[in-house]
Parts: sequence; C-alpha cells; structure tokens
Amino acid sequence: MNTTLYFVRHAASVYVEGNERGRGLTEQGQRDASIVRQLLSTVIIDVFVSSPYQRAVDTLGPLLKGENIHIEENLRERNMGDFAPLSFLEAKQKLYHEFNFSFPNGESSAVAQERAVQAIQPIIHAHAGKIIALGTHGDIMTLMLNYWNVEYGFSFWQASTMPDIYKLVFQGEQLTEGIRIWDFG
Repeated sequence: MNTTLYFVRHAASVYVEGNERGRGLTEQGQRDASIVRQLLSTVIIDVFVSSPYQRAVDTLGPLLKGENIHIEENLRERNMGDFAPLSFLEAKQKLYHEFNFSFPNGESSAVAQERAVQAIQPIIHAHAGKIIALGTHGDIMTLMLNYWNVEYGFSFWQASTMPDIYKLVFQGEQLTEGIRIWDFG
C-alpha cells in the first residue's frame, strides 16, 4: 500500500524581526500559493498537516475545500541559534556540513531532523495508503528528505524555491519515489 506525501514549501513572506511564527505571505506569495493550488488541483488530498508557522499554513490554504489543517509543532523551522559573525548562508552551510554541530541557542541538523522525522512518521503510519499534503519550510524539508536519502543537503536547500513542491511515495516505511513537482525559481 503506497502512501503519498507532498512537501509544500511555503511561499514568500516578509521577514519581520521577532515574528517568526506569525509572518504571512507577501502579495507574490499569495499568487504563488494559488499556483500551488492549480498544480495540485487534480490530486485528491486526504490529510493536511502543517508547521505552526503562518506562512506554511497560508500556502496550503488555497488547497483546502473545507478540510482542516492539523498543526504539528515539531514540524516548525529549525532554530539556527546565534551564528554571528557568520552570514546566514555561511551558518547554514556549516550546519549541513557538520551535521551534529549547533550554534549557541540553536539546533544541529541532527537534532532538527530527528524532531521533524519523529513528528512525520506517525502521521505517515496513521494515514497509510492516503495522500498527505505537508506545509513546510526549506530547511526542515531538506532535513526530512535527507533522512531518507543523504544526497539531500546544503546544495539542495540552496536550490529550492519558495514555494516548492516535492512528491514522495512510501511503501510502508520505504521511500520508493521522490520527485520535484514544480520549480518556482
């Protein structure tokens, strides 16, 4: 029995210092969320799950036809911590290349990956044979994909777009297919 999971990386949002969870979509992000709906319009999605961050929920929103979104706290984005004096990109690269390293007050790739995978595995098991849409973030999506295939890493994260869609097919717990549905870049 195949279970299909669509990772839907959130669309563009405006960065607001101190409002990581409440940031909604930009106007372009709203237009892109409508494109996500069009791209997945022929897919009958059984279950909607999202990170608690508003931009992830808002990107899934146009797909809903009266269904509810289950919010899963442990699918939140990774806390990078205090990485100064490195740039954001340098810090991200270090976190991927040194998988167990963490900056002060932050999560290593290994810790963030374990948190997210432990959250998603019960969802996959509970909805075996169904189609699940998951509102997510580029970093945490990459770390979850890396769990099933170590080729997903920093270069993949860097090349992903906002939004982005990946389709994963599982047979039991085994990933049998992983394809990119659309490149918004």
